[in-house]
Amino acid sequence: MSDRFDYDELVYDGRIAQVHKVGLRMPDGKVVQRDLIHYPGAAVVLPVLDDGSIAMISNYRFAVDEALLELPAGLLESGEDPSDCAARELTEETGYQAGKITRLGRFYPGPGTNDEVMHSFLATGLIPGEQNLETYEQIEVKIFQEAEVRRMVADGTIHDGKTIATLALYWLKKGEAI
Repeated sequence: MSDRFDYDELVYDGRIAQVHKVGLRMPDGKVVQRDLIHYPGAAVVLPVLDDGSIAMISNYRFAVDEALLELPAGLLESGEDPSDCAARELTEETGYQAGKITRLGRFYPGPGTNDEVMHSFLATGLIPGEQNLETYEQIEVKIFQEAEVRRMVADGTIHDGKTIATLALYWLKKGEAI
């Protein structure tokens, strides 16, 4: 995977992720074993309607056995530009098409164990349309006023990390207090 490790053993090669057992040389010269999960990266998109309301999705996540209130997001396809991924996921998961996609930033959601980079975008000039969900997706679109979204982040109703990070980037770039 990389020449920065003393050894790299592919332990699992899945549909989405690869798990590697790697040897990491410490400053004292000792080599310690670490688990590294490789992901292709993802895009998260914040859809803001003309009236300032925010389109979110209720999305069932099997790993936590819960329907999470979150922003549309998805994995990057091989060689795909993150802004193209954001536009694609927006349309697939909400039905909206964006008149404009603006980059908000990027972040590492779990750098202690994985190398995934998430790219955050703002979608405006939204045109409604039909969702195009995968057969396994259980997604419902919900529209909230921005003040309500802020309350739900503050009270823990919204507890999806990529959603909170993207909202924070948006609010910071607007010059508002989080």
